[in-house]
Amino acid sequence: MNGSLHRLASRTATGVALCLAGALTLTASPAAAHGPGPASADPLARYHRQHLDWKSCRLGPDDATGEELRQAGAQCADVTVPLNYDEPDGRTLTVAISRIRATDTAHRVGALLLNGGGPGGQTIGDPPWVRAAMKQVGERYDVVGVDPRFVGRSTPLDCHWPTGSFIRGAGSGRSGLDRSVAVAEDLADRCRATRGDVLPYVTTRNTARDMDVVRAALGERRISYLGYSYGTYLGQVYATMFPGRTDRVVLDGVVTADRYSPRLLRGTEPANRHALRGWAAWAAGRDAAHGLGRTPGQVLATVERIRAAAGRSPLRVGGYRVDEQVLPVVLLNGLSQDNDAAYADLARAVRDLRRAADGRTVTPSPWLADALGFLLTGSDSAYGSGQTAILCGDVAAPRSPEVYRRDVERSRAAYPLFGPVTNNIGPCAFWDPPRERPTTVRDDLPALLVNATGDPRTTYENARSLRRTWPSSRLVTLRGADQHAVYGVFGSACADATVNGYLATGRLPAADVTCDRPSG
Repeated sequence: MNGSLHRLASRTATGVALCLAGALTLTASPAAAHGPGPASADPLARYHRQHLDWKSCRLGPDDATGEELRQAGAQCADVTVPLNYDEPDGRTLTVAISRIRATDTAHRVGALLLNGGGPGGQTIGDPPWVRAAMKQVGERYDVVGVDPRFVGRSTPLDCHWPTGSFIRGAGSGRSGLDRSVAVAEDLADRCRATRGDVLPYVTTRNTARDMDVVRAALGERRISYLGYSYGTYLGQVYATMFPGRTDRVVLDGVVTADRYSPRLLRGTEPANRHALRGWAAWAAGRDAAHGLGRTPGQVLATVERIRAAAGRSPLRVGGYRVDEQVLPVVLLNGLSQDNDAAYADLARAVRDLRRAADGRTVTPSPWLADALGFLLTGSDSAYGSGQTAILCGDVAAPRSPEVYRRDVERSRAAYPLFGPVTNNIGPCAFWDPPRERPTTVRDDLPALLVNATGDPRTTYENARSLRRTWPSSRLVTLRGADQHAVYGVFGSACADATVNGYLATGRLPAADVTCDRPSG
């Protein structure tokens, strides 16, 4: 849930991180299900054996991501893949990848493919910071960032939405959900009208097929994999569809197959309430700086006052109008990272929103301006379009608005702030049915699972559930942190060292590992 963050390294930025997993398999075509055999038997031979033209990742003088990649020694290439794997001689797409090559070639392990989550998040810019997190073991890997089909620098998908996310609160009363229904249907209609020809092929299963083409084009028999959030589900699907093609697998911020659906935020209400209370305690301890209240209760009362004000009339924040459907999404977006910088960003945003609730003129702080721009303009339409197309293409959603109305009202009683968000209707209620059934994920995989106990996006119970399902896996628990994404992100020396030890040796820990939140 990922927060849907445009870059994992800046997960405090904007969208709601979305993270999930799936169930049940439709038999794939021979081209899709099997890897390269003899050339005459391989309908994907021209994709598997394509020559990659490696070049600079820097697209121009203002390309900050490309410059970071250049400084890290990365190069980029476009991998050609079929739009429809049942028709490999038909229309093609490009999948953009970046690579920092191994420097310790004498002890090279292979390629480590990355996915930073979303779904729909860019990953092409992630190899530099992942390579840094890997420390010395990174010298033994080609670290490869992959922008999935229709994401980032790959062949694009943009439905020209007026928002970067379909996620909204249901508001209050029947009229609030009625507005949500109208918005969700409009967003679906925009995608159908502008990109209906490709929507059936925007799926996790096709992304997994693309990954296997990338593997073959890189000349690798097997790949190692590091996936965060939704990327943990993608890793499970790949390992299921292409058994024997994975080496070392790390899944951080776990999504389980039975939880993966367009309604991916359902069930996260308790964890988000816990995270909000943790932030309130932090803010109360810094009342001199932020002025939101001297006790956690006072801080939460401030939040409630803002919510009530937005319910009466939209708050004017700079050039934006923040109503009761947008406000809780802004707060949710601020609760995926458990650190001082992220908490301070949220505190400044709440202070601005309180001023707006008091009728004062407000120039939003940078984080709030970014969050509102993401939600209330079309600047990130491509992100929301791609994310939604993947979710809707993977798993069907209930179509009756009454299902969502019932669930919203039921959840609102216990979770008045977040329940109307996590249970609200979305465009998938108006989408065409998925072309394939969701993947029945394999029964077991020797993988290293990583999760924080207070993760508000991919809850800790997900990781515990998958650990029970996969007895040959091991679980690294970060205890006492309301954190989404741990390895290389949170700063836990214990968790990072455990992951690096596995990547170095290929041996999982003898038992599960628990890391306490660092003091201070």
